Amino acid sequence: MKARLMFKDRDFDPTQLLARRDRYRHDYSTALALDHLLPWNEEDLTKDLGIEIVCKTMSGEDQFLFEVARVALVSMVSDVDAVRYRQHVLADCQRNAGVVRELYAIAVDAIDAERADPFWFSTKRTSSILYRGVHVLTMFVEQLKRLMATVDQHAGDFRSEGFSRMVAMLQEELTDEFFASVGDHLRRLEFREGVLVSAELGAGNKGRNYVLRSPNGATQSWIGRFLSEKPKGYTFEIDPQDEVGNRTFSDLKDAGLNEVANAVAQSAEHILGFFRMLRTELGFYIGCLNLQAKLSELGEPTCTPVPSSAGERKLSFVGLYDVSLALASRRKVIGNDLNADSRNLCIITGANTGGKSTFLRSLGLAQLMMQVGMFAPAESFSADVCEGICTHYKREEDQRMMSGKWDEELKRISEIVDHCNPNALLLFNESFASTNEREGSEIADQIIRALLGRHIKVFFVTHLYSFAARFFDRNARDVTFLRAERRADGTRPFKLVEGKPLETSYGEDVYHQVFRKSKPERFR
Repeated sequence: MKARLMFKDRDFDPTQLLARRDRYRHDYSTALALDHLLPWNEEDLTKDLGIEIVCKTMSGEDQFLFEVARVALVSMVSDVDAVRYRQHVLADCQRNAGVVRELYAIAVDAIDAERADPFWFSTKRTSSILYRGVHVLTMFVEQLKRLMATVDQHAGDFRSEGFSRMVAMLQEELTDEFFASVGDHLRRLEFREGVLVSAELGAGNKGRNYVLRSPNGATQSWIGRFLSEKPKGYTFEIDPQDEVGNRTFSDLKDAGLNEVANAVAQSAEHILGFFRMLRTELGFYIGCLNLQAKLSELGEPTCTPVPSSAGERKLSFVGLYDVSLALASRRKVIGNDLNADSRNLCIITGANTGGKSTFLRSLGLAQLMMQVGMFAPAESFSADVCEGICTHYKREEDQRMMSGKWDEELKRISEIVDHCNPNALLLFNESFASTNEREGSEIADQIIRALLGRHIKVFFVTHLYSFAARFFDRNARDVTFLRAERRADGTRPFKLVEGKPLETSYGEDVYHQVFRKSKPERFR
């Protein structure tokens, strides 16, 4: 059984790792190490785009949901059909939020029941493995019945391909006949009539070819078994105090139970694997519902983004806002509008503290959210999918730096170029500002032209006027120039508008704003 709510043809990647954690660990208090599942630049993306607070909101303080959100949010898919597949599943979740949460709770209850099973620490004896497997399967059957009752009641409420396929699969496999058959097998595996095993004598009179047999008269009624003639044969009893004899008998019994114990254990693991996948994949959508509910509470709009194929150079939105800023400030924030279809480069200049970095973060987050199948933080959002997102932000100097800031910037851009594929999205925030204006502009100009030559879409926030002016003077049709607004009185509306780069970023406004507020009256 497969959930397949994230991909049409495979499981959501973290499932395997999360399943291994559940299989080998019974201490769930510590976080899961997900490093080898995450993109090479996950740390930079998380820091630069404010992903941490988004994941926390999606998780609702649930560590498992946080891990799923952390992996999912940076694991973009670049196939438009895959994005739409998830969008349709999410739409089903939005229409049937209560039912989806109930399905998630059933999966969690099943996993918790297996985890809390008092026999998980049993010895490795075959009989103990069989007993635990039967016990766990019995619990799972009850959870599967709960699952089917919910699915049958709400089957007609789901419209997406993902949910429709899962519902059809469950209804086809988990029939009344299936539950009746499983119940009968589980009752037989209790061996209330004893264990009947046949074997052959091998070399040295050692047993071989052990086969578990149906107990004599197992198919008869109790009256038939009482009246029937007892089979002829030799019997003997082992004294309860005979440790060697009892241990030998247990070994013979385990040899006969070996195959059925393995089959029961594999069946339990198969069902447990299904519940784990269901929990993980539904967990992603539960996180989406949690985030959307919080944004709605703040009065922020969300929409279903319109993806297009990589390389089509589509980008337009209305009311795009920074999710992380809204969540951190706990209030509605200002959004931006833009139509940059057919554009490869966007250069953003203008007043200090005017919203340039916030805009860049909002764009990166929106692109990520679209490409994992989520809603977009805007009134409307349309973009072509990209083959990865990279960020090159200005870093504050710290003791860990082995060289100067300029060398560190160049080293990071070299690493990014090594990983960037055509049709990737690269976000620069005040890069190459750790040297003088002339040298920084020259380096930035050469790097950006090389990136554009590799068909990489670039957004560049900068105070390097010479760099911005060069591109403006070239009058390139595939370049958009945005500028942070500044009113005549020096105030900032935190909106970006299309406009020619200016030589000043109005740092004097910020200086006067800060020092006029903090300076004692006698110095004014």
